Amino acid sequence: MKSAKQQVGLITATSLVVGNMIGAGIYVLPAALAGYGSISVLAWVLTALGSLVLAKIFGNFSKIVANKSGGPYIYTKEGFGDFMAFLMAWGYWISIWVGNAAIAIAAVSAFSFFIPVLKTSPMYSVLAGLTLIWFFTWINSKGVKSSGRVQVVTTFFKIVPLLGFVIIGAFYFDSSNFPAFNLTGESDIKTVAVVATLTLYAFLGVESATIPAENIKDPDKTVPRATLIGTILTTLVYVSATIVLFGLVPVDALKSSPSPFAEASNIMGGDYSGYIVAAGAAVAALGALNGWVLISGQIPMAAARDRLFPRVFKKENKNEAPVMGIVIGSVLSSAVMLMNYSDGLVEQFKLMTLLSTLTALVPYLFTSASYALILIESKARFPRFGRNIALAALGFSYSFWAIYGSGNDTVFYGFLLLLAGIPFYALMKYNQKKDI
Repeated sequence: MKSAKQQVGLITATSLVVGNMIGAGIYVLPAALAGYGSISVLAWVLTALGSLVLAKIFGNFSKIVANKSGGPYIYTKEGFGDFMAFLMAWGYWISIWVGNAAIAIAAVSAFSFFIPVLKTSPMYSVLAGLTLIWFFTWINSKGVKSSGRVQVVTTFFKIVPLLGFVIIGAFYFDSSNFPAFNLTGESDIKTVAVVATLTLYAFLGVESATIPAENIKDPDKTVPRATLIGTILTTLVYVSATIVLFGLVPVDALKSSPSPFAEASNIMGGDYSGYIVAAGAAVAALGALNGWVLISGQIPMAAARDRLFPRVFKKENKNEAPVMGIVIGSVLSSAVMLMNYSDGLVEQFKLMTLLSTLTALVPYLFTSASYALILIESKARFPRFGRNIALAALGFSYSFWAIYGSGNDTVFYGFLLLLAGIPFYALMKYNQKKDI
């Protein structure tokens, strides 16, 4: 358990969930959804329902395994033991530092509206991205309390503009702009599955409050509340913003727009809408980067305590921050950015998103399955056994469907990343036996 000076409460924990889920993607995703029609709203709702199921599972698990950091890693270990827990930690950790590079690129892309050279110069864009990564590395090295303050502020300034857009935009809503239900010519079932897959990435991070559990006050109560509140708030923002946007911008203009919120703001009469939208996207990306840098040190620390990761990852500084894990993660994020130095911002973002998606989804599947195993093994301890088993089955089914829907390339590369961890697991087990 961490000292009281490095513990945070419900507001910060909720901000971590919301801040990690709502990144810059919300500012561009509606344009990709518009071409499918208003069925996109249904897809948002279905994805949100799946995420709420996962939020409930993570919340319940945090009561069973209280006062332990690690989230999906710890939960998988409870049900499946060391090997699967290691693979979850390995894959999830990779997804974080690869994803952090993607988030940094999204932030640089938003800042390029104000600094045009970032669009035309790969060198300057990479340097800007590296600066952001290492700034938040420094912030997080000062402890969870410090990074938590940043998270609360950035979450506030990403939520308020979006809610303001929804409220003001409602007065300009024109139902004639609202797209037909299904514009694809495909069946509704097939179309909603495709669109739901596109919205899936926007909900990654639902588990965020469970990972630094030792740094949260009364985690058995606070973590479930933060997880559920954060997921519900994120859902309301996503669904309401999409609906209002569909009612403001004609579908033909929307689906070809590089900045749909700027288009909508122009309709509402905002002369400086582009600056407002770019600033909102930048703040959204910065908040997400801060939150995920925090988590980049927590996952390997939990595994290192169980001797499944090198012991260097459990080293903490005077601020009780797993500083070596944070620094190593940021070094790897920086390397990913430099490896893609010659690519444009868009191409870099696509590649990194592809690499990180599956390894973030698999822990959801195993957490759901582990929850079912714990319930079955300790049936007498749990009231409402049937309801909780049904919850676990829904969580597993949703996670399985999400993995299937993420695409062949995502599954292929994600699977290879997980397999690449097996030699490292063998090495860690060898070192364990040697130390006995």
